[in-house]
Amino acid sequence: MTSTTDQVAGFVDPSVTTLLRFATAGSVDDGKSTLVGRLLHDSKSVLTDQLEAVEAVSAQRGQDAPDLALLTDGLRAEREQGITIDVAYRYFATARRRFILADTPGHVQYTRNMVTGASTADLAVVLVDARNGVIEQTRRHAAVAALLRVPHVVLAVNKMDLVGYEEKVFAAIAEEFTAYASDLGVPEITAIPISALAGDNVVEPSAHMDWYGGPTVLEHLETVPVSHDLTACPARFPVQYVIRPQTAEHPDYRGYAGQIASGVLRVGEAVTVLPSGRTSVIEGIDALGEGVDIAWAPQSVTLRLADDIDISRGDLIAPSSNPPATTQDVVATVCHVADQPLAVGARVLLKHTTRTVKAIVKEIPSRLTLDDLSQHPDPGQLVANDIGRVVVRTAEPLALDAYADSRRTGSFLLIDPADGTTLAAGMAGESFASQARTTVQADEEGWDF
Repeated sequence: MTSTTDQVAGFVDPSVTTLLRFATAGSVDDGKSTLVGRLLHDSKSVLTDQLEAVEAVSAQRGQDAPDLALLTDGLRAEREQGITIDVAYRYFATARRRFILADTPGHVQYTRNMVTGASTADLAVVLVDARNGVIEQTRRHAAVAALLRVPHVVLAVNKMDLVGYEEKVFAAIAEEFTAYASDLGVPEITAIPISALAGDNVVEPSAHMDWYGGPTVLEHLETVPVSHDLTACPARFPVQYVIRPQTAEHPDYRGYAGQIASGVLRVGEAVTVLPSGRTSVIEGIDALGEGVDIAWAPQSVTLRLADDIDISRGDLIAPSSNPPATTQDVVATVCHVADQPLAVGARVLLKHTTRTVKAIVKEIPSRLTLDDLSQHPDPGQLVANDIGRVVVRTAEPLALDAYADSRRTGSFLLIDPADGTTLAAGMAGESFASQARTTVQADEEGWDF
């Protein structure tokens, strides 16, 4: 157990704490950065020199109290405009848990940054200004959290001090958001009334809202159940690098290095290499230069197989008892993140784990309308911050899991082949059955699949 001395010194033994990754989101001026700053400040997670720097800048601006938003808004443009532009990551810990926090922007044009911050999050804190209630950007952030399968969502109704700490204001907003997020499929929603500026219900309970009996933001973050048990999923091993030293000491060594995306691998286990479909047996597993009998996600290891198979970067090794299906036709939901539109017929690169293949956007069946969650059919294209369904045809088969089953092997990126710009972040859903043909008919540029 962590000693009192260790806690006072700011040391938290990682062996007795769990890790929570969470992201903040909300509209412009909802107070995200202030909330994060208050959370860091009141939990004693701010270094003295950082606080002194914030106090100095705040004094120069004529402010009576430190502007805690400056603890996260580090870019010059952010401080000049008083907005968040980029995703700001902060690491802090309490005696009960360690945290990785992603403070994401609120502007509509930066919604794509929330996709980055929430893609690995276990929890999303969605802020709402109590004076404005649930607005379009609130719905957009709820939709992104649902699509990214973020298991826990906290609705932080901020600026309660500006509405007289009225319970009925909080209750109406909580009811509207909960109904909307539930329709999206968000599994757990917790609503908390706060004032980030005054510190109400952020770290310490508020003296102004005795009608609220739930947890503070920090208390909820410290106690929400988090599961990182990637070993419960089927084993998936994307090959990152082939090791062939060909030295006198190791003349015949052939190993396949990478990070186990999910599941457990064991020596002696029968495996299938995809997309080729060739099978073999794990002859050895090397971890940190030592041979081991078993390895699990997210360890980085080198696998040695009993058979000499042509394997290269981008191939996927999986148990023969439970391999993923391969397909060239991918049906998915995407968040479009680029300024340039994504249109039917667009030629793109699709990056899935360590594999990158050419692809063509064959269809855009629908675009999500955030107001009523209806599907707008056949929009023809998606523009920045749109969420829609796409059908993509790839030049080579991919071993994709459904995103609902695996956030790691069910996700992908669509990339502009001309300049490497990321166009969209995709979450694979159902896939069409692979076509009977085994060869790809390509034009002279290799884009007609």
